[in-house]
Amino acid sequence: MIRPYVLAETNWEHLKDEQIELAVLPWGATEAHNYHLPYGTDNYQAQSMVESAAGISWEKGKKVIVLPTIPYGVNTGQSDIYLDMNLNSSTQLAILKDLITVLNRQGIKKLLLFNGHGGNNFKPIVRELGLLFSDMFISFCFFPPMLDKSKYFQEEGDHADEMETSLMLYLRPDLVQPKEKWGRGRAKSFRIEAFNEGWAWAERQWSKVSSDTGIGNPQFATAEKGERFFNDACEKLDGLFCSLCDADLEDLYH
Repeated sequence: MIRPYVLAETNWEHLKDEQIELAVLPWGATEAHNYHLPYGTDNYQAQSMVESAAGISWEKGKKVIVLPTIPYGVNTGQSDIYLDMNLNSSTQLAILKDLITVLNRQGIKKLLLFNGHGGNNFKPIVRELGLLFSDMFISFCFFPPMLDKSKYFQEEGDHADEMETSLMLYLRPDLVQPKEKWGRGRAKSFRIEAFNEGWAWAERQWSKVSSDTGIGNPQFATAEKGERFFNDACEKLDGLFCSLCDADLEDLYH
């Protein structure tokens, strides 16, 4: 069944008379996720979330369109991990300039970047694009902080961890390797404590931090946990989509 809110599936006959209020662009990455998850994990998660949430919003009468997922992200710290693909931030900016030019010309003035990859940092890019497209409202969100992960998952982590493994067990169990292949995701921390405390930052060299490319123990992951987190995230995301569709760009503050 064709979903009219997914650009890659819908057609000209449907769209030619539509008035889209919000474009959503999922942006992921192609990178190793421990031994057991696919390189496209971030893409599967991001695309599934926005498409599901957009479906809820569409049923409420909100004119949301989900653009095709960008499957490459910033992976500068993983240059020695085999076939981890890198797209520099400057390239992301160039891609977005071209895409936003199309949206702006066609009267779609609201764009949400849905980030599925921790290495992507859209804040400086959105700041720069805001100067170039002053009549557009460009925003972004990153799904892991949307909810309190401790209410869903036992183990902390940020890559191929319990959360991501649970999500993939729910969304694409056919792509998850058997549990005996799951690495433990043990990660080293910086010797310089300021970086661990979060008030100073330096990029991690992934191959020196993790032996299996994971950061966070996935052993307690289940499809049931993934389903509950996914559904709650989509419900919250639907709220954002609806708020953005309804927003008056001349009256955003109170």
